[in-house]
Amino acid sequence: MKILVLNCGSSSIKYKLFEMETKEVLAQGGIEKIGLPGSFLKLTLPDGEKKILEKDIPEHTVGVEFIFQTLTSAEYGALKSLDELDAVGHRMVHGGERFSESVVLNKEVLDAFTACNDLAPLHNPANLKGVNAVSALLPNIPQVGVFDTAFHQTMPAHAYMYAVPYELYEKYGVRRYGFHGTSHRYVSQRVCEFLGIPVEGSRIITCHVGNGGSISAVKDGKCVDTTMGLTPLEGLMMGTRSGDIDGGAVTFIMEKEGLDATGVSNLLNKKSGLAGISCISSDMREVASAAKAGNERAQLALDMYFYRIKKYIGAYAAAMGGVDVILFTGGVGENQADCREISCSGLEYMGVKIDRAVNETIHGDEAVISTADSKVKVVVIPTDEEMMIASDTMALLK
Repeated sequence: MKILVLNCGSSSIKYKLFEMETKEVLAQGGIEKIGLPGSFLKLTLPDGEKKILEKDIPEHTVGVEFIFQTLTSAEYGALKSLDELDAVGHRMVHGGERFSESVVLNKEVLDAFTACNDLAPLHNPANLKGVNAVSALLPNIPQVGVFDTAFHQTMPAHAYMYAVPYELYEKYGVRRYGFHGTSHRYVSQRVCEFLGIPVEGSRIITCHVGNGGSISAVKDGKCVDTTMGLTPLEGLMMGTRSGDIDGGAVTFIMEKEGLDATGVSNLLNKKSGLAGISCISSDMREVASAAKAGNERAQLALDMYFYRIKKYIGAYAAAMGGVDVILFTGGVGENQADCREISCSGLEYMGVKIDRAVNETIHGDEAVISTADSKVKVVVIPTDEEMMIASDTMALLK
């Protein structure tokens, strides 16, 4: 069974083609700068070589069509024809309370998904464009939606509710939804397989740390709390997002800087985080390099970033009555040894002991980085959201 996974953003489309019988990745790449000058498709060949194909891509249907052409081309194709495709799985960002699991997409589902646009105005319309583009080009192919918010729908009300007037929840759905759910679900399942432990009875803290970041508390395989909220702004400090901030500070800044809602949203989402504190970059590698060179603001940014990870690990250990596994994933979590070490330092009272020598050698590989006598396993598990989406798609079709 061949399944294509699409992740459509406002100006981008990432894709990965799987042969599900063998779990082999047949093709992968992405289109960037849709609707902008200089748009292009960047693909990865089977030998790892990257190729860039330039083309004017004014909107998503043209982009999806270009991906289809590339998948069936004589030079770069992985398919003889599109008839070999069995289904398309889509990353869908915000499913609200309606979707607690992946679903086959039909008009009723898409209408309900569209009703969540107010909760994710940048992401949901873009996801929908991808679905509509596939429908226009391959009207009879099955399509499946896998929701970032679905995994977190098992949170109890006391974890997902905000302490604001209850009528705001009733009228507008104001509550914690959480994001990165497909990643948290994949790694929390995979780590149990990797360690050979049962899901039942497990208490796992999954740290998805990258340019965007979130942490989840996963008990018995189900999410009981997560750091992101109504939007992906809450929780950890991120590349350009502030994470947790006092609501009173937000209104104070609005008044002092003369900002409207759009202005303050832009400030907190695009000008804060690592970039806002360091004044260097939103890229962790560049900030870390500047800190090593003695830049105090860069060092402050790192200290804040790692501290918040540690703080939430402690909070979620308390929420679950202990922790068996602390797991790192995402671009920073998988590749940056000092992020893992510093975030776990001071947690020795919980039985956490990092093997520094092993930790230093791990860059994007599955590995246990805690010592043999550590009461808590600390593990690195590379995330694979696309495989999770493809697996859900295959399961629904079967």
